[in-house]
Amino acid sequence: MSDADPDHERAETDDRADADTFGVGIHVTREELQFVVRVPSSIDSGWTDPEEFQRLVERVVWDHLDQEATLRGIASSTSSGETVTLGTVTLRPDGTVVDHSLSAPSEESRDG
Repeated sequence: MSDADPDHERAETDDRADADTFGVGIHVTREELQFVVRVPSSIDSGWTDPEEFQRLVERVVWDHLDQEATLRGIASSTSSGETVTLGTVTLRPDGTVVDHSLSAPSEESRDG
């Protein structure tokens, strides 16, 4: 018997059909740490308020990662001008989290 379940894979694809995936990171400047949301070019028209979905993405990120520890680590190990990637968040316009690939930053996750 195979581990692959075509119905399960189809359901996952259907779940993502009406969702958008946003890349997230922290950009470091001399003065501050800036939360960055990378918006897909083919974003669903259901996202009507850019500030609202950016706040939603940020809330989802900090629901999954320890904000204080993450920011402290980035501030102490990242040079000004670099952006540290935290992963992606896949959301529907109604705010439902479909998937995420968030993780605490490591040396390899820098965009530089």
